[in-house]
Amino acid sequence: MINYPAITMFLIFVFATLVITFWASKKTKSRSHFYAAGGKVTSMQNGLAIAGDYMSAASFLGISGLVYLSGYDGLIYSIGFLVGWPIILFLLAERLRNLGDYTFADAAAHRLDQTKIRCLAALGSLITVALYLIAQMVGAGKLIQLLFGLPYELAVIIVGVLMIMYVSFGGMLATTWVQIIKAVLLLSGATFMTIAVMWNVDFNFEILFQKAINVHPKNFKIMQPGGLVSDPVSAISLGIALMFGTAGLPHILMRFFTVKNAKDARKSVFFATGFIGYFYILTFIIGFGAIMLISTNPKFLNTEGGLLGGNNMAAIHLASAIGGDMFLGFISAVAFATILAVVSGLTLAGASAVSHDLYASVIKKGVVEEKDELLVSRLSAVTLGCIAIFLGIIFEKQNVAFMVGLAFAVAASANFPILFLSMYWKRLTSQGALIGGGAGLFIATILVILGPAVWVDIFGNEKAIFPYKYPALFSVTTAFIFTWFFSKIDKSKKSQKEINKFDNQLLRSQIGMK
Repeated sequence: MINYPAITMFLIFVFATLVITFWASKKTKSRSHFYAAGGKVTSMQNGLAIAGDYMSAASFLGISGLVYLSGYDGLIYSIGFLVGWPIILFLLAERLRNLGDYTFADAAAHRLDQTKIRCLAALGSLITVALYLIAQMVGAGKLIQLLFGLPYELAVIIVGVLMIMYVSFGGMLATTWVQIIKAVLLLSGATFMTIAVMWNVDFNFEILFQKAINVHPKNFKIMQPGGLVSDPVSAISLGIALMFGTAGLPHILMRFFTVKNAKDARKSVFFATGFIGYFYILTFIIGFGAIMLISTNPKFLNTEGGLLGGNNMAAIHLASAIGGDMFLGFISAVAFATILAVVSGLTLAGASAVSHDLYASVIKKGVVEEKDELLVSRLSAVTLGCIAIFLGIIFEKQNVAFMVGLAFAVAASANFPILFLSMYWKRLTSQGALIGGGAGLFIATILVILGPAVWVDIFGNEKAIFPYKYPALFSVTTAFIFTWFFSKIDKSKKSQKEINKFDNQLLRSQIGMK
């Protein structure tokens, strides 16, 4: 059945964001504006935009769905995501803002070989963006298919065309304001849902948990850990992927260049951490509220007793149960807006990797006209959008949950070690960074393919060659060890020059010398 309130609210959101894009296009005339909104975003606005980037559909629908399915264990994902923020706050944000201009490769390649390191950083960025985009595009298609009654392929094309318009015309300024609007709407909607759930139990958490235990098939086990991640290696590996992956996501790191100085970059993370932490607390309550209110309601269940549309629809069905069609329409439109906003940020990060890191810095060696670089950026955004649409349609029937995990594993293994060591380890050389980052990228990809998520679930084999779903413990460790080893044995004159540049870089990273 077509959800007319959802379609109406979705169209209102799209119209508003297209107006913003038109406004932003008038201001986006230079590299600085396209990549970094001219550095004029305030710390509060940037904090909201970062939170918007991070509060994806996977977070809103996925974590509440995990809580609905497994109870307490769903919280492990939200905690893992959140713990990544102090790493960015204390270790990366300020130095990144002082060292870079537009992308995290600016900081990573500051004292190292520009060509090699930018190629590695761009490759890591593009793989991370592609994997993340596939999961988001498939999620968007499924959501529209369920709620709006449109064909899956058309839904994916709509998302792709809109994100191309946001990025190509409005650049970072449009993407930032789309994220801010979406973050405010999502936080407002989730807050209302949480208040409605708690109203049903007289704002008593003990009653909420007891009612959930009473109706859940697992009964008291939903309050015990160990259901989703049962062995220590998987738990540690997942934690490493979520913590270090957060600090290596290119579309998140780009946002630190949109504020005017390092102090505002640090404040941005502070605000973002508060918004994201608050949001994840809400998803936990929403998940338990869904267990209590919809798990026994035939209206929301299929013939086999499962949720219509799968467990990821728990928050959507809960919205219907507590607020009727109008609130369902609002939450549905917000969930879709969430996907639109996140894919816009991802597309901008991918386009920047191609135009700024590869075209301007590697191919043109830094000697390039601004208008030419902007043209390549826009062409890259269009190309990435078309690729995302194609992959979204191709992967419709596949289980794409592993792709988000792989995106985090790649970011943690290829991007984070090089960025972190370039800022903090004097002995790092281009040879060590290239081999270590490349090894981390290769190991993360291979282990996911050989693991249960792909080897068993997708290829249909009986047993996985690599027994763990999450490769980050192994791939991140490999990246750090290889980077350390090949930097230590590098005795070339070039490596000595790179080591000697560290003190100047350290001074600039601390006080923001330009």
